[in-house]
Amino acid sequence: MEQVKRIKNEITRFIMVYKFALDEIETKIDILKEEFESFHDYSPIEHTKSRLKSPESILKKLHRKGLPISVTNVKEHIKDIAGLRITCSFISDIYKVSEMLQKQSDIKVLDVKDYIEHPKPNGYKSLHLIVEVPVFLSDGVEHVCVEIQIRTIAMDFWASLEHKIFYKYKKEVPESLLKELKSAADTANSLDLKMERLHHDIKEIKDAEEQNNQEDLRKIVIRDQQFMLPSAFLEIIDQATDSFRKDQK
Repeated sequence: MEQVKRIKNEITRFIMVYKFALDEIETKIDILKEEFESFHDYSPIEHTKSRLKSPESILKKLHRKGLPISVTNVKEHIKDIAGLRITCSFISDIYKVSEMLQKQSDIKVLDVKDYIEHPKPNGYKSLHLIVEVPVFLSDGVEHVCVEIQIRTIAMDFWASLEHKIFYKYKKEVPESLLKELKSAADTANSLDLKMERLHHDIKEIKDAEEQNNQEDLRKIVIRDQQFMLPSAFLEIIDQATDSFRKDQK
């Protein structure tokens, strides 16, 4: 009984370390999302979903790779025990979120697979990152791998549908359905590209409006004569205002 209890505790601790790594990454994403929602027009992060591989799935993957069962082999050869999926609004947001994560000093990027620039033959698209994060425990630090998948809503919808179909047919999907799935992937990609163009057009309109508003603030009209205030003049007025406020205190 003591031996069974010890083994159970070791397995639980092993899996929990990956759970802690997921917690760290999710916290980083939550901070970025809250920052964008508070200080920017919109957040590039729609939602996230995390998962941990079960011990059974880990053993099956070792078997498929033809590797002996050992903790060392699990750590060295299975990098997706902890997985996080980030869903974004637009294709450009995917790379924006990826860049923000890769810039964080405590995240080490081990591998990047861009299935957006280079889709899989079946039409699958997503950006995959394998990263390593430090997990601080009571007895030391462990560096743990997490797989991060970043995709648009359309990409995520297609991937979920494809997974359900393959699960239903136990991976023996009829050729006709495979063609339909590829066609659906192309349709999803067309939608993403169209939404990206709309996003870009709306941003250009908004930037132009902000530019016009800034120019209006620099205009003054005296006796039907319009003057444009130079930026240097506005800085002098701003400095004078600050000085006056300090004198009033």
